[in-house]
Amino acid sequence: MEYPTMHPKTPDLSVYNLKDVKAHYQLPPEELQRITVEKGLGKETSDGTLAINTGKFTGRSPQDRFLVEDDYTKDRVWWGKTNKGISPENFDYLQSQIEQYLSGKEIFVRDGYVCADPKYKMNVRTITEYPWSNMFIYNMFLRPTEEELENFQEEWLVLCAPGYSCPEPDKYGLRQGNFSILNFTKKIALVGGSAYTGEMKKGIFSALNMILPVDKNVLPMHCSANVGEAGDTALFFGLSGTGKTTLSADPDRRLIGDDEHGWTAEDSIFNFEGGCYAKVIDLTEEKEPDIYRAIKPGAILENVIFKDNGEVDYMDSTITQNTRVSYPIYHIDNIQTPSYAENPTNIFFLTCDAFGVLPPVSKLTPGQAAYHFISGYTAKVAGTEAGIDEPVPSFSACFGEPFMPLHPTKYAEMLSEKMQDAGVNVWLINTGWSGGPYGVGSRIKLKYTRAMITSILEGKLDDVKFEQHPIFGLFMPTECDGVPSEMLDPMNTWLQKGAYVSKSIQLAHSFHLNFEKFASQASQQIIEGGPLIDEHHHLNDHV
Repeated sequence: MEYPTMHPKTPDLSVYNLKDVKAHYQLPPEELQRITVEKGLGKETSDGTLAINTGKFTGRSPQDRFLVEDDYTKDRVWWGKTNKGISPENFDYLQSQIEQYLSGKEIFVRDGYVCADPKYKMNVRTITEYPWSNMFIYNMFLRPTEEELENFQEEWLVLCAPGYSCPEPDKYGLRQGNFSILNFTKKIALVGGSAYTGEMKKGIFSALNMILPVDKNVLPMHCSANVGEAGDTALFFGLSGTGKTTLSADPDRRLIGDDEHGWTAEDSIFNFEGGCYAKVIDLTEEKEPDIYRAIKPGAILENVIFKDNGEVDYMDSTITQNTRVSYPIYHIDNIQTPSYAENPTNIFFLTCDAFGVLPPVSKLTPGQAAYHFISGYTAKVAGTEAGIDEPVPSFSACFGEPFMPLHPTKYAEMLSEKMQDAGVNVWLINTGWSGGPYGVGSRIKLKYTRAMITSILEGKLDDVKFEQHPIFGLFMPTECDGVPSEMLDPMNTWLQKGAYVSKSIQLAHSFHLNFEKFASQASQQIIEGGPLIDEHHHLNDHV
């Protein structure tokens, strides 16, 4: 499809201290799939799609992610449990170990780039131990043309050696044998000891989350994006399970991308990637038609279980809940090509509030938008153990804290400024519970959430009346096409109004507690965007 017809000359790998390697350069995906199956590293489903097992790690290992602490990073990075430092010396040692480990082996080299907007394009060369890791990069990064490969110079290098585990982690600043490390001075991402493909994807995403705001004045975002017939762009932020992928897949709008985007000073939105990496647990064609149909030869399934007939059992989580598929974006029919667009008009923050207190749709002021962006709230429904049915609030700054090297307020201020300059509307959408918390109320129907988003995209909420929520201060529309009006104010849906108020106060308190760690660097406008409750408003006036 998009790979060069002839094999361009394999680059000289001795510059990376890789000795006596048998290197395959820029192999087409079909060839990588064939090699994977021949080596017994994967098998094909009944329709010929590759399925692999990532081994010991079936997800990212955030505790084993490090940034090299040097002149570029030391005063810029928000150091802490998300961004852990490692010395340049330890990095150099681990890099030399990986180079020695890969030497003498058959390896796979792929040149690609990230950032679809030509002005921000960043070339990445990836060298992998496994053929399917290389095929993942074909799917997920942007695929260069023949001409672009002619004099390809990489800006970043990714070295991926799942089979190398550091035998003395303590000695070299690691927690255990596996690691994902970014070195901003050498522009190298090292992945050792883990075959989970998301480590490569999120490694480069983390690098862009530093480079773009610091050097290019671009806001990097963990969001999906689509564009309508009129050229209006919408962004969807949200943590896992809130509907980011589902809601951005809209038959009337073209998909720009499903996970990582930049917002430029010129007010355009571009995808960082050339593919999609979607969860497939409980996948059905009815729930997620686009993803379901994208799983065909060329896609790579991860950690799924087969039925006897060679089909995948998407309900089976024996290996992990985090079963996945990667595929090139052209497996989706309705896409924007190339993957960038102008004119961001609406931004949606998606949250799955299992406490059932947040309104299904509300409009945010600039201060509230920045506050909710820094908070990155959703609620996890507790595990399936008997007797545990209380939801747990979960906060991830900027809806992507594990990947953000800078302090969250840096991204929030950029968002706030861009939002105000571009006159963008920001909406908080609760895709969680209504009529009571998890266990009492019920999940808000997808058709209602879609109706709210469609009304917003069509400008139908521009002229309706809004009421302010007494506790969260959010502005709730009093009517919306295709949605029962009594749902729009969540208090109406609870049988016991007192229980609603006390549950709301409890969640408001969780927001305030979580925000304390950001407050010292947040502006007054942002702080005032939080719930009203701690400002000693008399609730009796409202209830």
